[in-house]
This record gives sequence, C-alpha cells and structure tokens, in this order.
Amino acid sequence: MLKLARTIHFDEADLDKFDCPAENGEWAVSGGFAFANWADAGTTSEAQFAFASGWLGGESFGRAKLVIVAQIHEVELEELRQNLADHMLKVYDAPSADVAMVAAIHEVEFMQELCEDQDIDTLLAINRVLTDDGVREQYRAIKPQAPNIN
Repeated sequence: MLKLARTIHFDEADLDKFDCPAENGEWAVSGGFAFANWADAGTTSEAQFAFASGWLGGESFGRAKLVIVAQIHEVELEELRQNLADHMLKVYDAPSADVAMVAAIHEVEFMQELCEDQDIDTLLAINRVLTDDGVREQYRAIKPQAPNIN
C-alpha cells in the first residue's frame, strides 16, 4: 500500500495563519525547498509561520499546519510529481523540465518515506528552524486515537 499525506485544517483559524493556505485534502509534501535561501528578516508573520510549520499542498501550493497520512494510488503520485515539477519550473526557475522532475520525484519520495511507517489517519506536524548550517526540519507524528464510545 502506498501512503502519502493530505493537508487538513481543523478550523478556520488555520486558514488565517498563512498568506496562501492550502486547500483541505490536497496531497502534500514538506516543501522545504521553498526556503532554501530563507532569511526571516523583514518577512510577515504569515511567511514566518509558513516557514516554521507549513506543509506544501501539491495543487494550490499553499501551506497547511497539519497533514494526515492516507493511501495514495500511483496515478495520483505521478500527477503530484508533475504538478511539483511544473511549479518548480515556473516559480523557482528550475534550469530544465528534467531537473525540475528529478527534484519533484525526490520531494515526493521523501514524503513517502515520512509516511510509510505511519498508520493511516496519523497526523504529522513539521517544525523548521534556521541554523548556521541552513534550514533544519523536525517532524512529529500524532497517532490516531480509538474513539471513546462510553
């Protein structure tokens, strides 16, 4: 079974924290590549929040604070790879379509690795910090809870 994560917003307040919030239910990746040259001086609080804790939606290219692990089919993975490659060409000036596709494949594979040992419906949170060596990402898994029917 192939796994990846979808963006999820629990309430409207999540949407107000980002300049460009992801749509609920988009396939997501870390999107750390967007912060390769990050310098938080002079950035908005929304941009700082996106840097610190935002996953990247693969359709809107907006951000979400949480993602949820779900089953994905190969055709959806291929569509996500192509969306990311196109985005990298248009927004980040990748030198060629081939280079953009290699980067997109790497980004999706990395996200698959984060999800592969997680149960379906596990929530994932990300925390980024800027260090002397560049951007560091840490991940936290919040396991699904059994419903309390008592």
